[in-house]
Amino acid sequence: MTVPEPRIGVNPLWILKSESGYGTGMSTPRIVLFGATGFTGRLTAEALLARGARPLLAGRDPARLAALAASLPVELPTAVADVSRPDSVRRIVESGDVLVSTVGPFTRWGEPAIQAVTEAGAIYLDSTGEPPFIKRVFQRYGPAAAARGATLITAFGYDYVPGNLAAALALRKAGSEAVRVDIGYFVRGNMARRASAGTRASALGMILEPMYGYRDGRIIREHGRTRLFTVGGRKRHGISLGASEHFALPRAYPRLREVNVYLGWLGGLTRAAGVLARATPVIAALPGARRVTEAMADRAIRSGPRTSSPTDPAISSQTIAEAYAADGRLLAASHLDGGDPYDFTARILAWAATTALIDGVGGTGALGPVDAFGLDALSEGCATAGLLAR
Repeated sequence: MTVPEPRIGVNPLWILKSESGYGTGMSTPRIVLFGATGFTGRLTAEALLARGARPLLAGRDPARLAALAASLPVELPTAVADVSRPDSVRRIVESGDVLVSTVGPFTRWGEPAIQAVTEAGAIYLDSTGEPPFIKRVFQRYGPAAAARGATLITAFGYDYVPGNLAAALALRKAGSEAVRVDIGYFVRGNMARRASAGTRASALGMILEPMYGYRDGRIIREHGRTRLFTVGGRKRHGISLGASEHFALPRAYPRLREVNVYLGWLGGLTRAAGVLARATPVIAALPGARRVTEAMADRAIRSGPRTSSPTDPAISSQTIAEAYAADGRLLAASHLDGGDPYDFTARILAWAATTALIDGVGGTGALGPVDAFGLDALSEGCATAGLLAR
């Protein structure tokens, strides 16, 4: 990667805080990357550098931070911050900063970053795909952030920017008749092999968590709904899951009465997964069930990252959104094609962080992608990250 030299006064991203001045109130707002030494964190650090940004690299292990900083093509400041010591997280963020968190599982470790950003009146972005955490951000943390002038933009990666964008494009085409939107996420390639330790831990942690949907104009609990989509001429199943679209889209499009999001990664196992999902309330009530899933998640984290080998087929993503009228007529559809979900996550987080730092965002409190950046800007940002409409 070739990174040009800084040119102070030309690009606002080159304006850096000195490490000695950080935390004194006399420094310029900047991007803070929390969880920089993780799999997604490192990809995001590289994506930020490619956009000309110079983030503060933050994490709990000083040795790993030093190793990461030494491996990058330019010198970056580092700071130790640990979710087990919330004060250490508060010290790395100030008013006007943009904090990007890749510290998961977020349901267990995400709150300190949210609290730090809220108290500072800063801007928050994260890479979570965990439905309970997303719900918590919109319903619990969002109002407090709005009161302090802070902005929380959760799930700003492959989970769930493509669906928000695809749905917004379909709804714009559909017009005022649209009251329902269905969104499907699909991939080609071996995502199980590609999955990082953090992703595996998050997925295990979600096994017993209740899912939700948006119907009749409100958030409701649901388990194991499935439906068929046509993807590239093939019929593919998806299983319902909770996502940011359920909260963000009705705010941007008040006429919506139903939002459904489906994950289509499981192929022929989708129907079986639906049956299992419908049984989760019973399984979750068993003594010790949650302790078992937490132990499995901890083991997944300790096992370290997985990466694709050169012989693995390329991974690509397909996202579909379909807008419907009240009588069930399909009014419009939107299809987005992308590459590796991890690469997209890093690049879209970098785009969002640099855009938010320079241009600001569309409000305070918990925002969805369209609310935060506007549909046209979001479309352009996703295109630069490799996600294209067809």
